[in-house]
Amino acid sequence: VGTKMEEVKREGVDLIIAIDLSNSMMAEDIKPNRLERSKQAISRLIDKLKGDRIGLIVFAGEPYVQLPITTDYSAAKLFLSTINTNIIPTQGTEIGKAIDLSIKSFDLENAQNKAIIIITDGENHDQKAIESTKKAQELGIFVHTLGMGLSKGAPIPIYNKYNSRIGYRKDKEGNTVVSKLNEDLLQNIALEGKGTYVRANNSK
Repeated sequence: VGTKMEEVKREGVDLIIAIDLSNSMMAEDIKPNRLERSKQAISRLIDKLKGDRIGLIVFAGEPYVQLPITTDYSAAKLFLSTINTNIIPTQGTEIGKAIDLSIKSFDLENAQNKAIIIITDGENHDQKAIESTKKAQELGIFVHTLGMGLSKGAPIPIYNKYNSRIGYRKDKEGNTVVSKLNEDLLQNIALEGKGTYVRANNSK
């Protein structure tokens, strides 16, 4: 007779995915391109979540919270679908800043396991990323990295508004820029973050 309130411990983890939106993520060594493949991987991950919370951070030269941490998976998919390289004004690959913003976005008071997944081609030598990873791990947050790109690299295409490729990005000297995966950095981040490094490929 009557009802009573009962506190139930939520199983599951708090997960923040930080996705690189620098221009190099448009390279097509991973099909259809690095960014689209990343979005497909996140979408499949969202389908597997049960009782976990997920948040999305986008970054290039600066990081932004795209979706605060939530259990609303349909919202996560909706926000994911709107991600493209045009939504961030400053170019760069500031992984350290993305990790710092991810740390701030967690509720550090709760007891859930926490993890950050960084999806990037890691195209810089970001010592700050290692320091930020150490800070995350001191707080008990695991940091995983997903390397998007093949080690031999690929040029970065430029498309017009009709979605036709009109060329490739060039440097100041007029040479075509080849974007290569910086595997060492991503492996070191995963090592410091007690996480896993996974390299994307075209088969799975």
